[in-house]
Amino acid sequence: METPRRNVLVFYGVGGIGKSTLSREVAEHLADGGGGGSNWPPLDPAVGRVLPVRIDLSRETGGDFESLMLALRLRVAELGCAMPAFDLAFQRYWERNHPGEPLEEYLRRRTWFSRLPGARSLPEQMQSALADVAQELALPGIAGALVGQAARTVVRALRQHQHQVRALAECHRLADLLEADPDLDALSYYAHLLAWDLSRVPNKHRATLVVLLDTFEDVGDRVHRDLERLIQRVVWLMPNALFVITGRNRLQWDDAKLEGQLDWAGPEYWPGLAGGAVREPRQHTVGYLSAEDCETYLCQRLTVTGRPLMDDRTRHLITANSHGLPLYLDLAVMRFLDLYRRHGRPPQAEKFNLDFPALVARTFRDLSPQVRQVLRAVSLLDTFSVELAAAAAGLDHDAPALELVERPFVDSDPTAPWPYRLHALIREAVREADSTSEDRWSPADWQRAAQRAFQALGLQATGNRARLVAALRQGLRLARDYDLDLDWLVDAAFRYVDDFIWEPLELPADGEGEPGAEALDSPAPALAVALSAIAQRQRQHRSRTAERLQAVLDSNQLPASITELPRYFLAECHRDLGNFQSSLDGMQQVADDGGRLASTANRGLAHLARRIGRFPQVREAAKNLGTEGRGERTLGDLWWTQGNIGPACASYAASRDDALHNGQHGEAALSQACLAFAAAFQDRPRAAEQIARAHDLLETAAIRWAEIHTRTAELIRDAGIAPDLPQRAATLGHLAREAGLTSSVAYIRFAACWHAATLNSPVLLKQARQELRECIHGEEFAYLAELSYLMTGEEPPAGLPRAQWLDGAEQTKARWVALAADRQREAAAHTGE
Repeated sequence: METPRRNVLVFYGVGGIGKSTLSREVAEHLADGGGGGSNWPPLDPAVGRVLPVRIDLSRETGGDFESLMLALRLRVAELGCAMPAFDLAFQRYWERNHPGEPLEEYLRRRTWFSRLPGARSLPEQMQSALADVAQELALPGIAGALVGQAARTVVRALRQHQHQVRALAECHRLADLLEADPDLDALSYYAHLLAWDLSRVPNKHRATLVVLLDTFEDVGDRVHRDLERLIQRVVWLMPNALFVITGRNRLQWDDAKLEGQLDWAGPEYWPGLAGGAVREPRQHTVGYLSAEDCETYLCQRLTVTGRPLMDDRTRHLITANSHGLPLYLDLAVMRFLDLYRRHGRPPQAEKFNLDFPALVARTFRDLSPQVRQVLRAVSLLDTFSVELAAAAAGLDHDAPALELVERPFVDSDPTAPWPYRLHALIREAVREADSTSEDRWSPADWQRAAQRAFQALGLQATGNRARLVAALRQGLRLARDYDLDLDWLVDAAFRYVDDFIWEPLELPADGEGEPGAEALDSPAPALAVALSAIAQRQRQHRSRTAERLQAVLDSNQLPASITELPRYFLAECHRDLGNFQSSLDGMQQVADDGGRLASTANRGLAHLARRIGRFPQVREAAKNLGTEGRGERTLGDLWWTQGNIGPACASYAASRDDALHNGQHGEAALSQACLAFAAAFQDRPRAAEQIARAHDLLETAAIRWAEIHTRTAELIRDAGIAPDLPQRAATLGHLAREAGLTSSVAYIRFAACWHAATLNSPVLLKQARQELRECIHGEEFAYLAELSYLMTGEEPPAGLPRAQWLDGAEQTKARWVALAADRQREAAAHTGE
């Protein structure tokens, strides 16, 4: 009685997809003996004989629980064997609830029962079972024998295991059920008696009962589960029967929260019904076809002289628009035939480039008003949760949303930030179908729903990164489509750019046009283009990013609270492109405005100061940057240029650890790339470890500059040892130029100088210095060329701008000469090996 049940097979899907047809065909196939055919594999011989009984539970049929139990008993009547335990209890139930109405007369008046083969023999079998017990116990009469004293006599005999009823006494719960009040609740427990009777059938008559329950969505309304509870009890008490359930909704018996509404609720009771179950029998969503299946269906549905009537283009278009829903295919075929008959020729493919309101109208028809309200609201969202759905619909309770997410046209992905998504075709057609419904929404209703959905997204745009990005995507689209204020999108945008991960944020095209080409005529598209450009700069030339950000600023659509965002990143692009003065002006404006990016802009100014060798200025600026301004990373950038590799690595490591502690994985990856670069000058084994860690962190952060910087660290690590290093440097430099990263090109060419210096090769060094000089514009990057002389103990040429070294050029030269000498010894030892 407590063993988990694996006797339920479920097929659920949207209305009109053929679940009832499937149920009928399965029943017919099993009734024919389960032999193989063109569409059916034969049943496993080990299964043996099968007795199928199909019961339509729809409200239209007027079926009830009593009819279900009668149908089960009628089906097993074909075995020609007594079912004494069930029949004794059922006769008592019948006499109490149908006084004076013979069972045979009841069955005769109901044509559905009369179609079952056991309808004629069942009354006789039941009377025979009752007569046998009456005879054994010397009870007077047959009809009504289990009433009053007769019933007490039978129960006493069962409890005392008298030899006359010893076989029945082995059914331990029969006496209890005969004593119970014979109502519907007791009737549901009689399923145990029927299961016991079936287990006692001789082998030569034995068969497996297969119960097909169709239209199961009409059993309950997800609030009142009284009938569902009775049916579940039958399923549980008959583990030796297979139940094939078809309906619009997923069976929820695996949900432990239904404990109290159902007798057995939870995956421990119904492991085959739990999500992710792979062992059969289990739950299956039906109704979505592959593109190949759609093509096959359309080819075979309409033919002339054995050839498809539809041309390839029409079939392909219908298939693409159907999203795999068979109902759509049927509607398309009906439209095709109608046009064909009216015009006498196959219609053109363009006639089918549309959605069918009938599809959603049929879906709407099956929903309660509040569930329809939720469906409309979530059609505004790409993905949603129950909480989001209820908030967008303006409801203060979740029940309608909970009912909606059980529908098969709602897909579920537990790993997504919000787990539910409307099927694409349903979502696209909801608005069109709504225009004809009785409780349709006005434009003002849609506007209010969009505002509610937008605000609900804002409340959930917190926590993990995935949810922030998902909220941004949906919120930007809603703000654009319904002309909403940016509101929480401003804060979300700043948080998005704070971590250097750069997931795509393209808005879907508004009408005609390509994503990313939106008209900058309102704040939401302007912000979307700005964020998209900032993210895409990791995958395209910086000049393209600069163009898009300048267009956003020129549009004057963004409020003052967020204008600094495109302005700062435009200044970054100018810096990467070598437009020093433009970058300096932009950074200075952002810093002077004192907004959220002021600290970041101050770091940018320090970065520019380092580019031109103003190292004391960098040191002073770093003191005021703090964690928010990446002060430790700025110090790391400063120390390695001075030849202080140990302090540089310590600063970079501190910056990385702070970022990891704060959940800023992009900043951590960037700091780690810098750490790998600095470590590569001094400690090759340690550098190898740091480079490997940088690659690991960059797997979850798309930062082109950091990726190239890590590969530059590999060049520095291999300097003096790898003979192909100049070729590798040239290839990496080409990649950096394609991305518009002038600083990366300069560092790569500096690495080539380092390689030549450690090899002590004047020819290579001269060539490397010439290439590095191409990166120098006035004072910008002149310090790298100066270092290429200091590391070899040489005096830089007179025309080269000099850097302001923290403790003088001589001390800096001494440190770099020592680093080069250490590498030369390491290279010599490596060659000796």
